[in-house]
Amino acid sequence: MSIEVTVLRVFTDPHGDFGNPLAVIDAGQVQPPARQHIATQLGYSETIFVDLPAAGSTSAHARIYTPRTELPFAGHPIVGASWWLREQGMPIRTLQVPAGVVQVSYDDELTAISARSEWAPEFAIYDLDSLDALAAADPADYPDDIQHYLWAWSDEAAGVLRCRMFAANVGVPEDEATGAAAVRITDYLSRDLTIVQGKGSVIETTWNPQGWVRVAGRVVNDGVTHVV
Repeated sequence: MSIEVTVLRVFTDPHGDFGNPLAVIDAGQVQPPARQHIATQLGYSETIFVDLPAAGSTSAHARIYTPRTELPFAGHPIVGASWWLREQGMPIRTLQVPAGVVQVSYDDELTAISARSEWAPEFAIYDLDSLDALAAADPADYPDDIQHYLWAWSDEAAGVLRCRMFAANVGVPEDEATGAAAVRITDYLSRDLTIVQGKGSVIETTWNPQGWVRVAGRVVNDGVTHVV
């Protein structure tokens, strides 16, 4: 049986460049026991399986997998799946994932989600003293028992930071754009941010002192592929 996979890039820059590839699959095509195998076969940092909303509903359900494990929450696949649903004529207001109910909104070219900071996994956070030190960091120097989030200000007054994420423990040696980490660092710094990650992906965040963080970004559709 051939499974249709839509490949998106999530958190592109304003020109549609960069972004983190994501596989989106209608969950009706794949039974739960086979989903981890499909995610491993595809090899993207995350693959999301979406239960389409019922007619007239503005809520959907989804499950998220890395090449190695299932995640209860991850920002980049939820933003991507929410954008994809709107493109299918099914815009939603909430997306249920194992961690909880994520609020969804659309603002022109931006798709945004609001999530609790505690839903994101714990990361080892490194505040580096320069952009040069950040660029020089080698993923091989960091142990694979936890995810490592490295960051440095590029414009502190404007809330712009540069970051990298090493996540070998979930099968992703370096992640191009990480929504869950954006939630954590926004809550950690307690301010709105523009996060430039990886080669140039862009994540916009808004901090709420009640523990919610809004994560927004742009999405590009790179087409459909199939796996067996």
